Amino acid sequence: MIEDWFGSNELIDKWDFVKLMMRTGVDLVFVWMVVAIYQRLYRDRREFVFTYDIFNLITFAMCLLLRKVPMELGFALGLFAVFGILRYRTEAIAMRDLTYLFIVIGLGILNAVANKKISVAELLGVELLIVGVTAAIELSPRHRNYGETPILYDNLGLLQPGKETELYADLGKRTGIPVVRVKIHKIDLLRDSADITAVHGAPERRS
Repeated sequence: MIEDWFGSNELIDKWDFVKLMMRTGVDLVFVWMVVAIYQRLYRDRREFVFTYDIFNLITFAMCLLLRKVPMELGFALGLFAVFGILRYRTEAIAMRDLTYLFIVIGLGILNAVANKKISVAELLGVELLIVGVTAAIELSPRHRNYGETPILYDNLGLLQPGKETELYADLGKRTGIPVVRVKIHKIDLLRDSADITAVHGAPERRS
């Protein structure tokens, strides 16, 4: 009966279940470290926290369970290519947010596919390296002193080359933040506006 319903003749394999729980625990610990860094720095984009946790968990579960199922290499590669093309097409994802998504997916795959040829020390060492480098770059004093704010800007004249000083001054006066750099994403000539990102000091990120 069980085999007819679920394709398995065992209700539970205690040893496999214990290994599943241990691997899941290790995976979640490292993912939550990465997500904690993201939460601390990007408090205005907390909706991605759910995405990162679920993407990691689904990737981990799929890799771990599919290890026991024979499959063609092409099918396996195609399966994970789906994650690369999704990118939630209804909304553009910033490069940094996409990098965090890649990190959590990578951690899920690492924890799921590790076998007897990879020692526990090697696995934990690689994951600690990934989390450590992420923390070192993201939490460095130089990085924490800056933040980014998307702005719909209405003065296209100041977006011309050579008018950076006037542009920064105008944005600083109107927003009250010290702008040090501007990224231009899209210019709408019909509406006489532009989508830009203002890079500025971010005192709210200081610990």
